Amino acid sequence: MPESTGFARITDALSRGAVYDGSMQRPVRLPFTGDDAADRLLAQDPLALLIGFALDQQVTVQKAFGGPLELTKRTGRPLDARSIAAMDPGELAAIFQERPALHRFPGAMAGRVQALCAAIATDYDNDAAAVWSGAKDARDLQKRLLGLPGIGEMKARTITAVLAKRFGLELSGLAEALPKHPTLGDVDSAEALATYQAGKRAYKATLRAAKEG
Repeated sequence: MPESTGFARITDALSRGAVYDGSMQRPVRLPFTGDDAADRLLAQDPLALLIGFALDQQVTVQKAFGGPLELTKRTGRPLDARSIAAMDPGELAAIFQERPALHRFPGAMAGRVQALCAAIATDYDNDAAAVWSGAKDARDLQKRLLGLPGIGEMKARTITAVLAKRFGLELSGLAEALPKHPTLGDVDSAEALATYQAGKRAYKATLRAAKEG
């Protein structure tokens, strides 16, 4: 499928709100990248959101969360966990390695994304939203998130914050599970993202200074 045709199908699906569970509120976009189409995809496709978090390591927030849209452009089709899981690993790695590479470590991240998609396809019947829509309470949600390849404790807590603060997820025990420090769940504008990233840089600088001291 030509890239232009595939991308047109993707953006048409987004404009119709066709790819997200309607039981939760749905923001128009998550302002994590500065690219409107990428930000809309994150808000409307649960798999895109999870892939963005899987990629959010040793690259900027913008690079990580711009990855899902770029992946749709390079494959020419909407994100689908089962389809990505079934791809030849070498083919997927080559897609990640195309310049500009989708990540600083494209080969490793291609494998991580494929493993994540395999878990979604197998454990959640190819429905990424089921990771949280089927959770009994906040503790169960954390267990489900931690069971996903590429999602560690910090990411699981941040995803929980995004779901609660941006999507209106309600679960028993959720307030207690939310991080007490700023996360991407608090980012609701480009300005808020800049503030969040500046705070994160300052925190890392403090840790380095303490270590060197």
